[in-house]
Amino acid sequence: MSLHTHFIPSLIVFLLSFPRYYSLPGNSEASGYDASAGRVNPWYPSTIQGRNFGSKIMSSKMGRSLAAVKTFNVNDYEAKGDGSDATKAFNNAWKAACSSSQGSVLVVPKNKNYLLKPITFEGPCKSSITVQIYGTLQASADRSAYSKDLTRWLVFENVQNLAAEGSGTINGNGKIWWENSCRVNDDLSCKDAPTALTFYNCKNLVVKNLKIQNAQKMHVSFEKCVGVEVSGLTITAPADNPNTDGIHVTRTQNIQISSSVIGTGDDCISIVSGSQKVQATGITCGPGHGISIGSLGDGNSEAHVSDVTLNGATLTETTNGVRIKTWQGGSGSASNIKFQNIEMHNVKNPTIIDQKYYDQDKPCKSQSWAVQVQNVLYMNIKGTSSSSEAIQIDCSEKFPCKGIVLQGIDLRVGGKAAKAECNNAKIIEKGNVSPSCT
Repeated sequence: MSLHTHFIPSLIVFLLSFPRYYSLPGNSEASGYDASAGRVNPWYPSTIQGRNFGSKIMSSKMGRSLAAVKTFNVNDYEAKGDGSDATKAFNNAWKAACSSSQGSVLVVPKNKNYLLKPITFEGPCKSSITVQIYGTLQASADRSAYSKDLTRWLVFENVQNLAAEGSGTINGNGKIWWENSCRVNDDLSCKDAPTALTFYNCKNLVVKNLKIQNAQKMHVSFEKCVGVEVSGLTITAPADNPNTDGIHVTRTQNIQISSSVIGTGDDCISIVSGSQKVQATGITCGPGHGISIGSLGDGNSEAHVSDVTLNGATLTETTNGVRIKTWQGGSGSASNIKFQNIEMHNVKNPTIIDQKYYDQDKPCKSQSWAVQVQNVLYMNIKGTSSSSEAIQIDCSEKFPCKGIVLQGIDLRVGGKAAKAECNNAKIIEKGNVSPSCT
């Protein structure tokens, strides 16, 4: 039989199968989840351009993948969504999705409320996996349910090629924890409290468009992760609730945080030891304690943070602005850090480097060691301060700060010039800097 005869039927079969695997831009079903139909469309969310997730090839411009995915709805595993305990159902649904040899989507339907006790969604999984949260996940208020581990509520651990997204809400139900905190009641002994959402040892991770509120302690933590994209998060908690950091980054490399609104009772973003190549842009912060690197070096420990860029942020009525905080007696370094294009609105302590940080009743005794702070740029930072000292750089006498650059700074107090207090630091000022350290 001729090659011509073989080729024509093959071409016809290919053309007929083409629409199954390629969804064209502009198709109303090309957004992954069809809420009206209650189904997930067969392609992975295209949030990372050009990244290869297992058998999937991402492309946000084309919105397509080469293989269909399999859908797992938590309601099919006996989750009722009426506020009753759904922990077992979520665990079973995760195991099924994680064990699928083709890409999978785990769906939490909208207009449903799922009560969850502490749960770990553990990998490795056989293929890429997307968790689409459209309903509400609510933490159990029974503190005894956390007896095995007081530090974590929802955990994704050892998962590669994971996306967690959706317009739903993760509610830490933190009031019972705040009321029993020694930070609120001095008569109580200090105990730990859970982080609402933890990503541990994950690679190629996308987290987007989630609402996270009223965490027991920290809202979302990225620990020991590599290759992370975070965008469109809304994180909220009352300003007077303790240790409720918005986004916490620790021992994590190559993480991008963008277009997120954070208002809590502690740092909007905190970046601590072991973190490298951290980028944040388009951040709205307040209320809270500002955006911080540290604290570093507590308990005479060694700490390293490097290559951090905050480019584009608005802070409103926070108790600090952009801050680097290290304990006396520690070692290591905080280096290659950029804070730029930042607006301050009635912020107390807008710009701080504090190498004598302490978080206790009395200051620490003077120590001979310190975490070295070097190569830090503050550029195009403007707005108003609620404290008279808008720039505070207080460095170690034995390990003075090096390579601190102030460029294009304009911070005022009530329409008047603010003050700067700068000690034990080698500072270069470029362009207009007000207040000035010189």
